[in-house]
Amino acid sequence: MVSSPHEAMHRIFQEYPGLFSRVSEVLGIDIPPPTSATVLPNDLTENSPVERRVDTLLRIETQDDGPFLLAVEAQGKKDPRKTTSWPYYVSYLHNRYGALPVLLLVVCQDHTTAQWAATPITIGLPQWPTLTLNPLVAGPHNMPVITNVAEARKDLALATLAAITHADNPDVDAILKTLSAALRDVPETIAEPIAELTAQGLGNRPAAQQWRNLVAVDTSFYTSFMSEEIRDQGRAQSLLLILEARGITLTDELRQTITTCTDSHLLNQWLHRAATATAAEEVFTGR
Repeated sequence: MVSSPHEAMHRIFQEYPGLFSRVSEVLGIDIPPPTSATVLPNDLTENSPVERRVDTLLRIETQDDGPFLLAVEAQGKKDPRKTTSWPYYVSYLHNRYGALPVLLLVVCQDHTTAQWAATPITIGLPQWPTLTLNPLVAGPHNMPVITNVAEARKDLALATLAAITHADNPDVDAILKTLSAALRDVPETIAEPIAELTAQGLGNRPAAQQWRNLVAVDTSFYTSFMSEEIRDQGRAQSLLLILEARGITLTDELRQTITTCTDSHLLNQWLHRAATATAAEEVFTGR
């Protein structure tokens, strides 16, 4: 099952195709800045029953070295199947797109997976390898720890990717505070996707709630589903406090119903009823 961090680690390159220029610079790879980037179909299936999809595929144009293909894979853990699928992706793309150079970038959130992903994959005999694949890996071992607001503002896409790859860093609180502060003075159209990708990339880690708390300080910047989710959480907590203050006892089932409700209209309705209710039935009748 695809996780939300998995989606964020590669989708950020779809949202900000120019991001790879900065990532390659951080990783010490000399690649000219792109003049343009195009998101390509990620379906690599041939006329066979096996479906193969790379996470994100971009065609990047450069002024000096011409175009190349960037295949981005988000990797959350070691997966032995990648030793066969990754070489397939690269050779298939090389053939399909007229021998364009192909670069495979693997994005990870932990050191163990990053170390594994960086291991060259060799096909052939030990004494004569036929094909060797060298993935380029971005992860907590080489992505910058950005705790300076000015540095974060200079490249918000890179700061977001860095925050996602450092989701388990002991200093993640400082990293997220920096990113949140960097978003305060930027247009809503820029802040929203950054906030969403960050939340998605943090998944269900404790840092995800820290991020929601930071965003909740000023939800006027975020009118998307994330800000509505934050407001719903606030309504649920307010409802629980009102019921407790009125001495209304809740079953575990009702308490779970409240805390998991994502219907803003229904939560508001319960809040109004709770103000005068004397029993739980009066609040939740006809839920």
